Amino acid sequence: MRKTLMEGVSGRIAEMMSMKEESKKVDEREVIPLLTPYKMGNFNLSHRIVLAPLSRSRSYNFVPQPHAVLYYSQRATKGGFLIGEASGVSITAQGYPNTPGIWTREQVEAWKPIVSAVHEKGAIFFCQLWHAGRVSSCEYQPDGEAPISSTDKRLRKDIANNKATADRYATPRRVRTDEVPNLVNDFVIAAKNAIEAGFDGVEIHGANGYLLDQFLKDEVNDRDDEYGGSLENRCRFPLLVVKAVADEIGADKVGIRLSPFADYNDCGDSEPQALGRYMAESLNEMDILYIHLIEPRMVTQFQKFDTNWSLTPMREAFKGTFIVAGGYDRSEGNQAISTAAADLVAYGRLFLANPDLLTRFEVDAELNQPDATTFYTHHPVLGYTDYPFLHHI
Repeated sequence: MRKTLMEGVSGRIAEMMSMKEESKKVDEREVIPLLTPYKMGNFNLSHRIVLAPLSRSRSYNFVPQPHAVLYYSQRATKGGFLIGEASGVSITAQGYPNTPGIWTREQVEAWKPIVSAVHEKGAIFFCQLWHAGRVSSCEYQPDGEAPISSTDKRLRKDIANNKATADRYATPRRVRTDEVPNLVNDFVIAAKNAIEAGFDGVEIHGANGYLLDQFLKDEVNDRDDEYGGSLENRCRFPLLVVKAVADEIGADKVGIRLSPFADYNDCGDSEPQALGRYMAESLNEMDILYIHLIEPRMVTQFQKFDTNWSLTPMREAFKGTFIVAGGYDRSEGNQAISTAAADLVAYGRLFLANPDLLTRFEVDAELNQPDATTFYTHHPVLGYTDYPFLHHI
């Protein structure tokens, strides 16, 4: 009888120990770096997965459309961080058909229900402010004029960097020195408009070979005034934009996207590491909320390359939130967070194809594959809001 009792007690103890071990294993499995909370300035994020800004070409006549309400709200989660698609800051800013703007009253009003839908899901939403510069054609410019740039050199290859584009883009007009303050003011007005539309902040687009990047990179910027030549001069205009926007809406609501290592839109630099480091140090002094960096391996938009370049010097120089982007998968994202290489990881194509990316990463589920043929179509549903959710786990 006593032996049976002792055996029963021992059995229960063993069972409890086993349950404890299983529970410990479950807890260990649940510690997914990408799903840990993070405080980004005044914003409390519940996870580290960011919706990257993605041009979707569904904003007819440069005005955001009602179907964007569903697109963004599908990808919004409580405590999540979304960066909206590139939005033109002025009538000269557009470079592609059906991209949104944020410079007119109509555009501001059109953004409001979209922003509201994201906020209803409990997410944080920033507007990306953009000027295409020479990545444009006369048909998108007022009165059919030439697009503006840091240079008068014509674009030779587009963002995919795999084909000649001599007949696609117009020869740009070099911005005069006295015009630069007006361009800065365009970004300021757009930032004010974004806040009025309800956005929580703005990301200044200083990457991908667009206007600000055209000033930053020495393979494009061939100016001999105060905005060209030396590294400091080439960075002057982009930094003036950041400072002016930060002064207007608050540095705690401002981020910037940079791609010092990329050659998107025929926009490379001879010393990208020095460029990236200088910008990070200068931006750190402005105390802005974050910088958003495209990985050196993404020399072109859709293909990774081996490289010896690193974001580490920029990470060390900038003390605010550090966001990385560039072909990350679940494992690489977790690695970036766990090693403190980044604070947040932005996902583009994977988030496009998986509106429930957070859930899929949480259970390590199979992912929908993005359909590149529908990336820039103008359909209000196809390749936009029709990607399936994970209905059962």
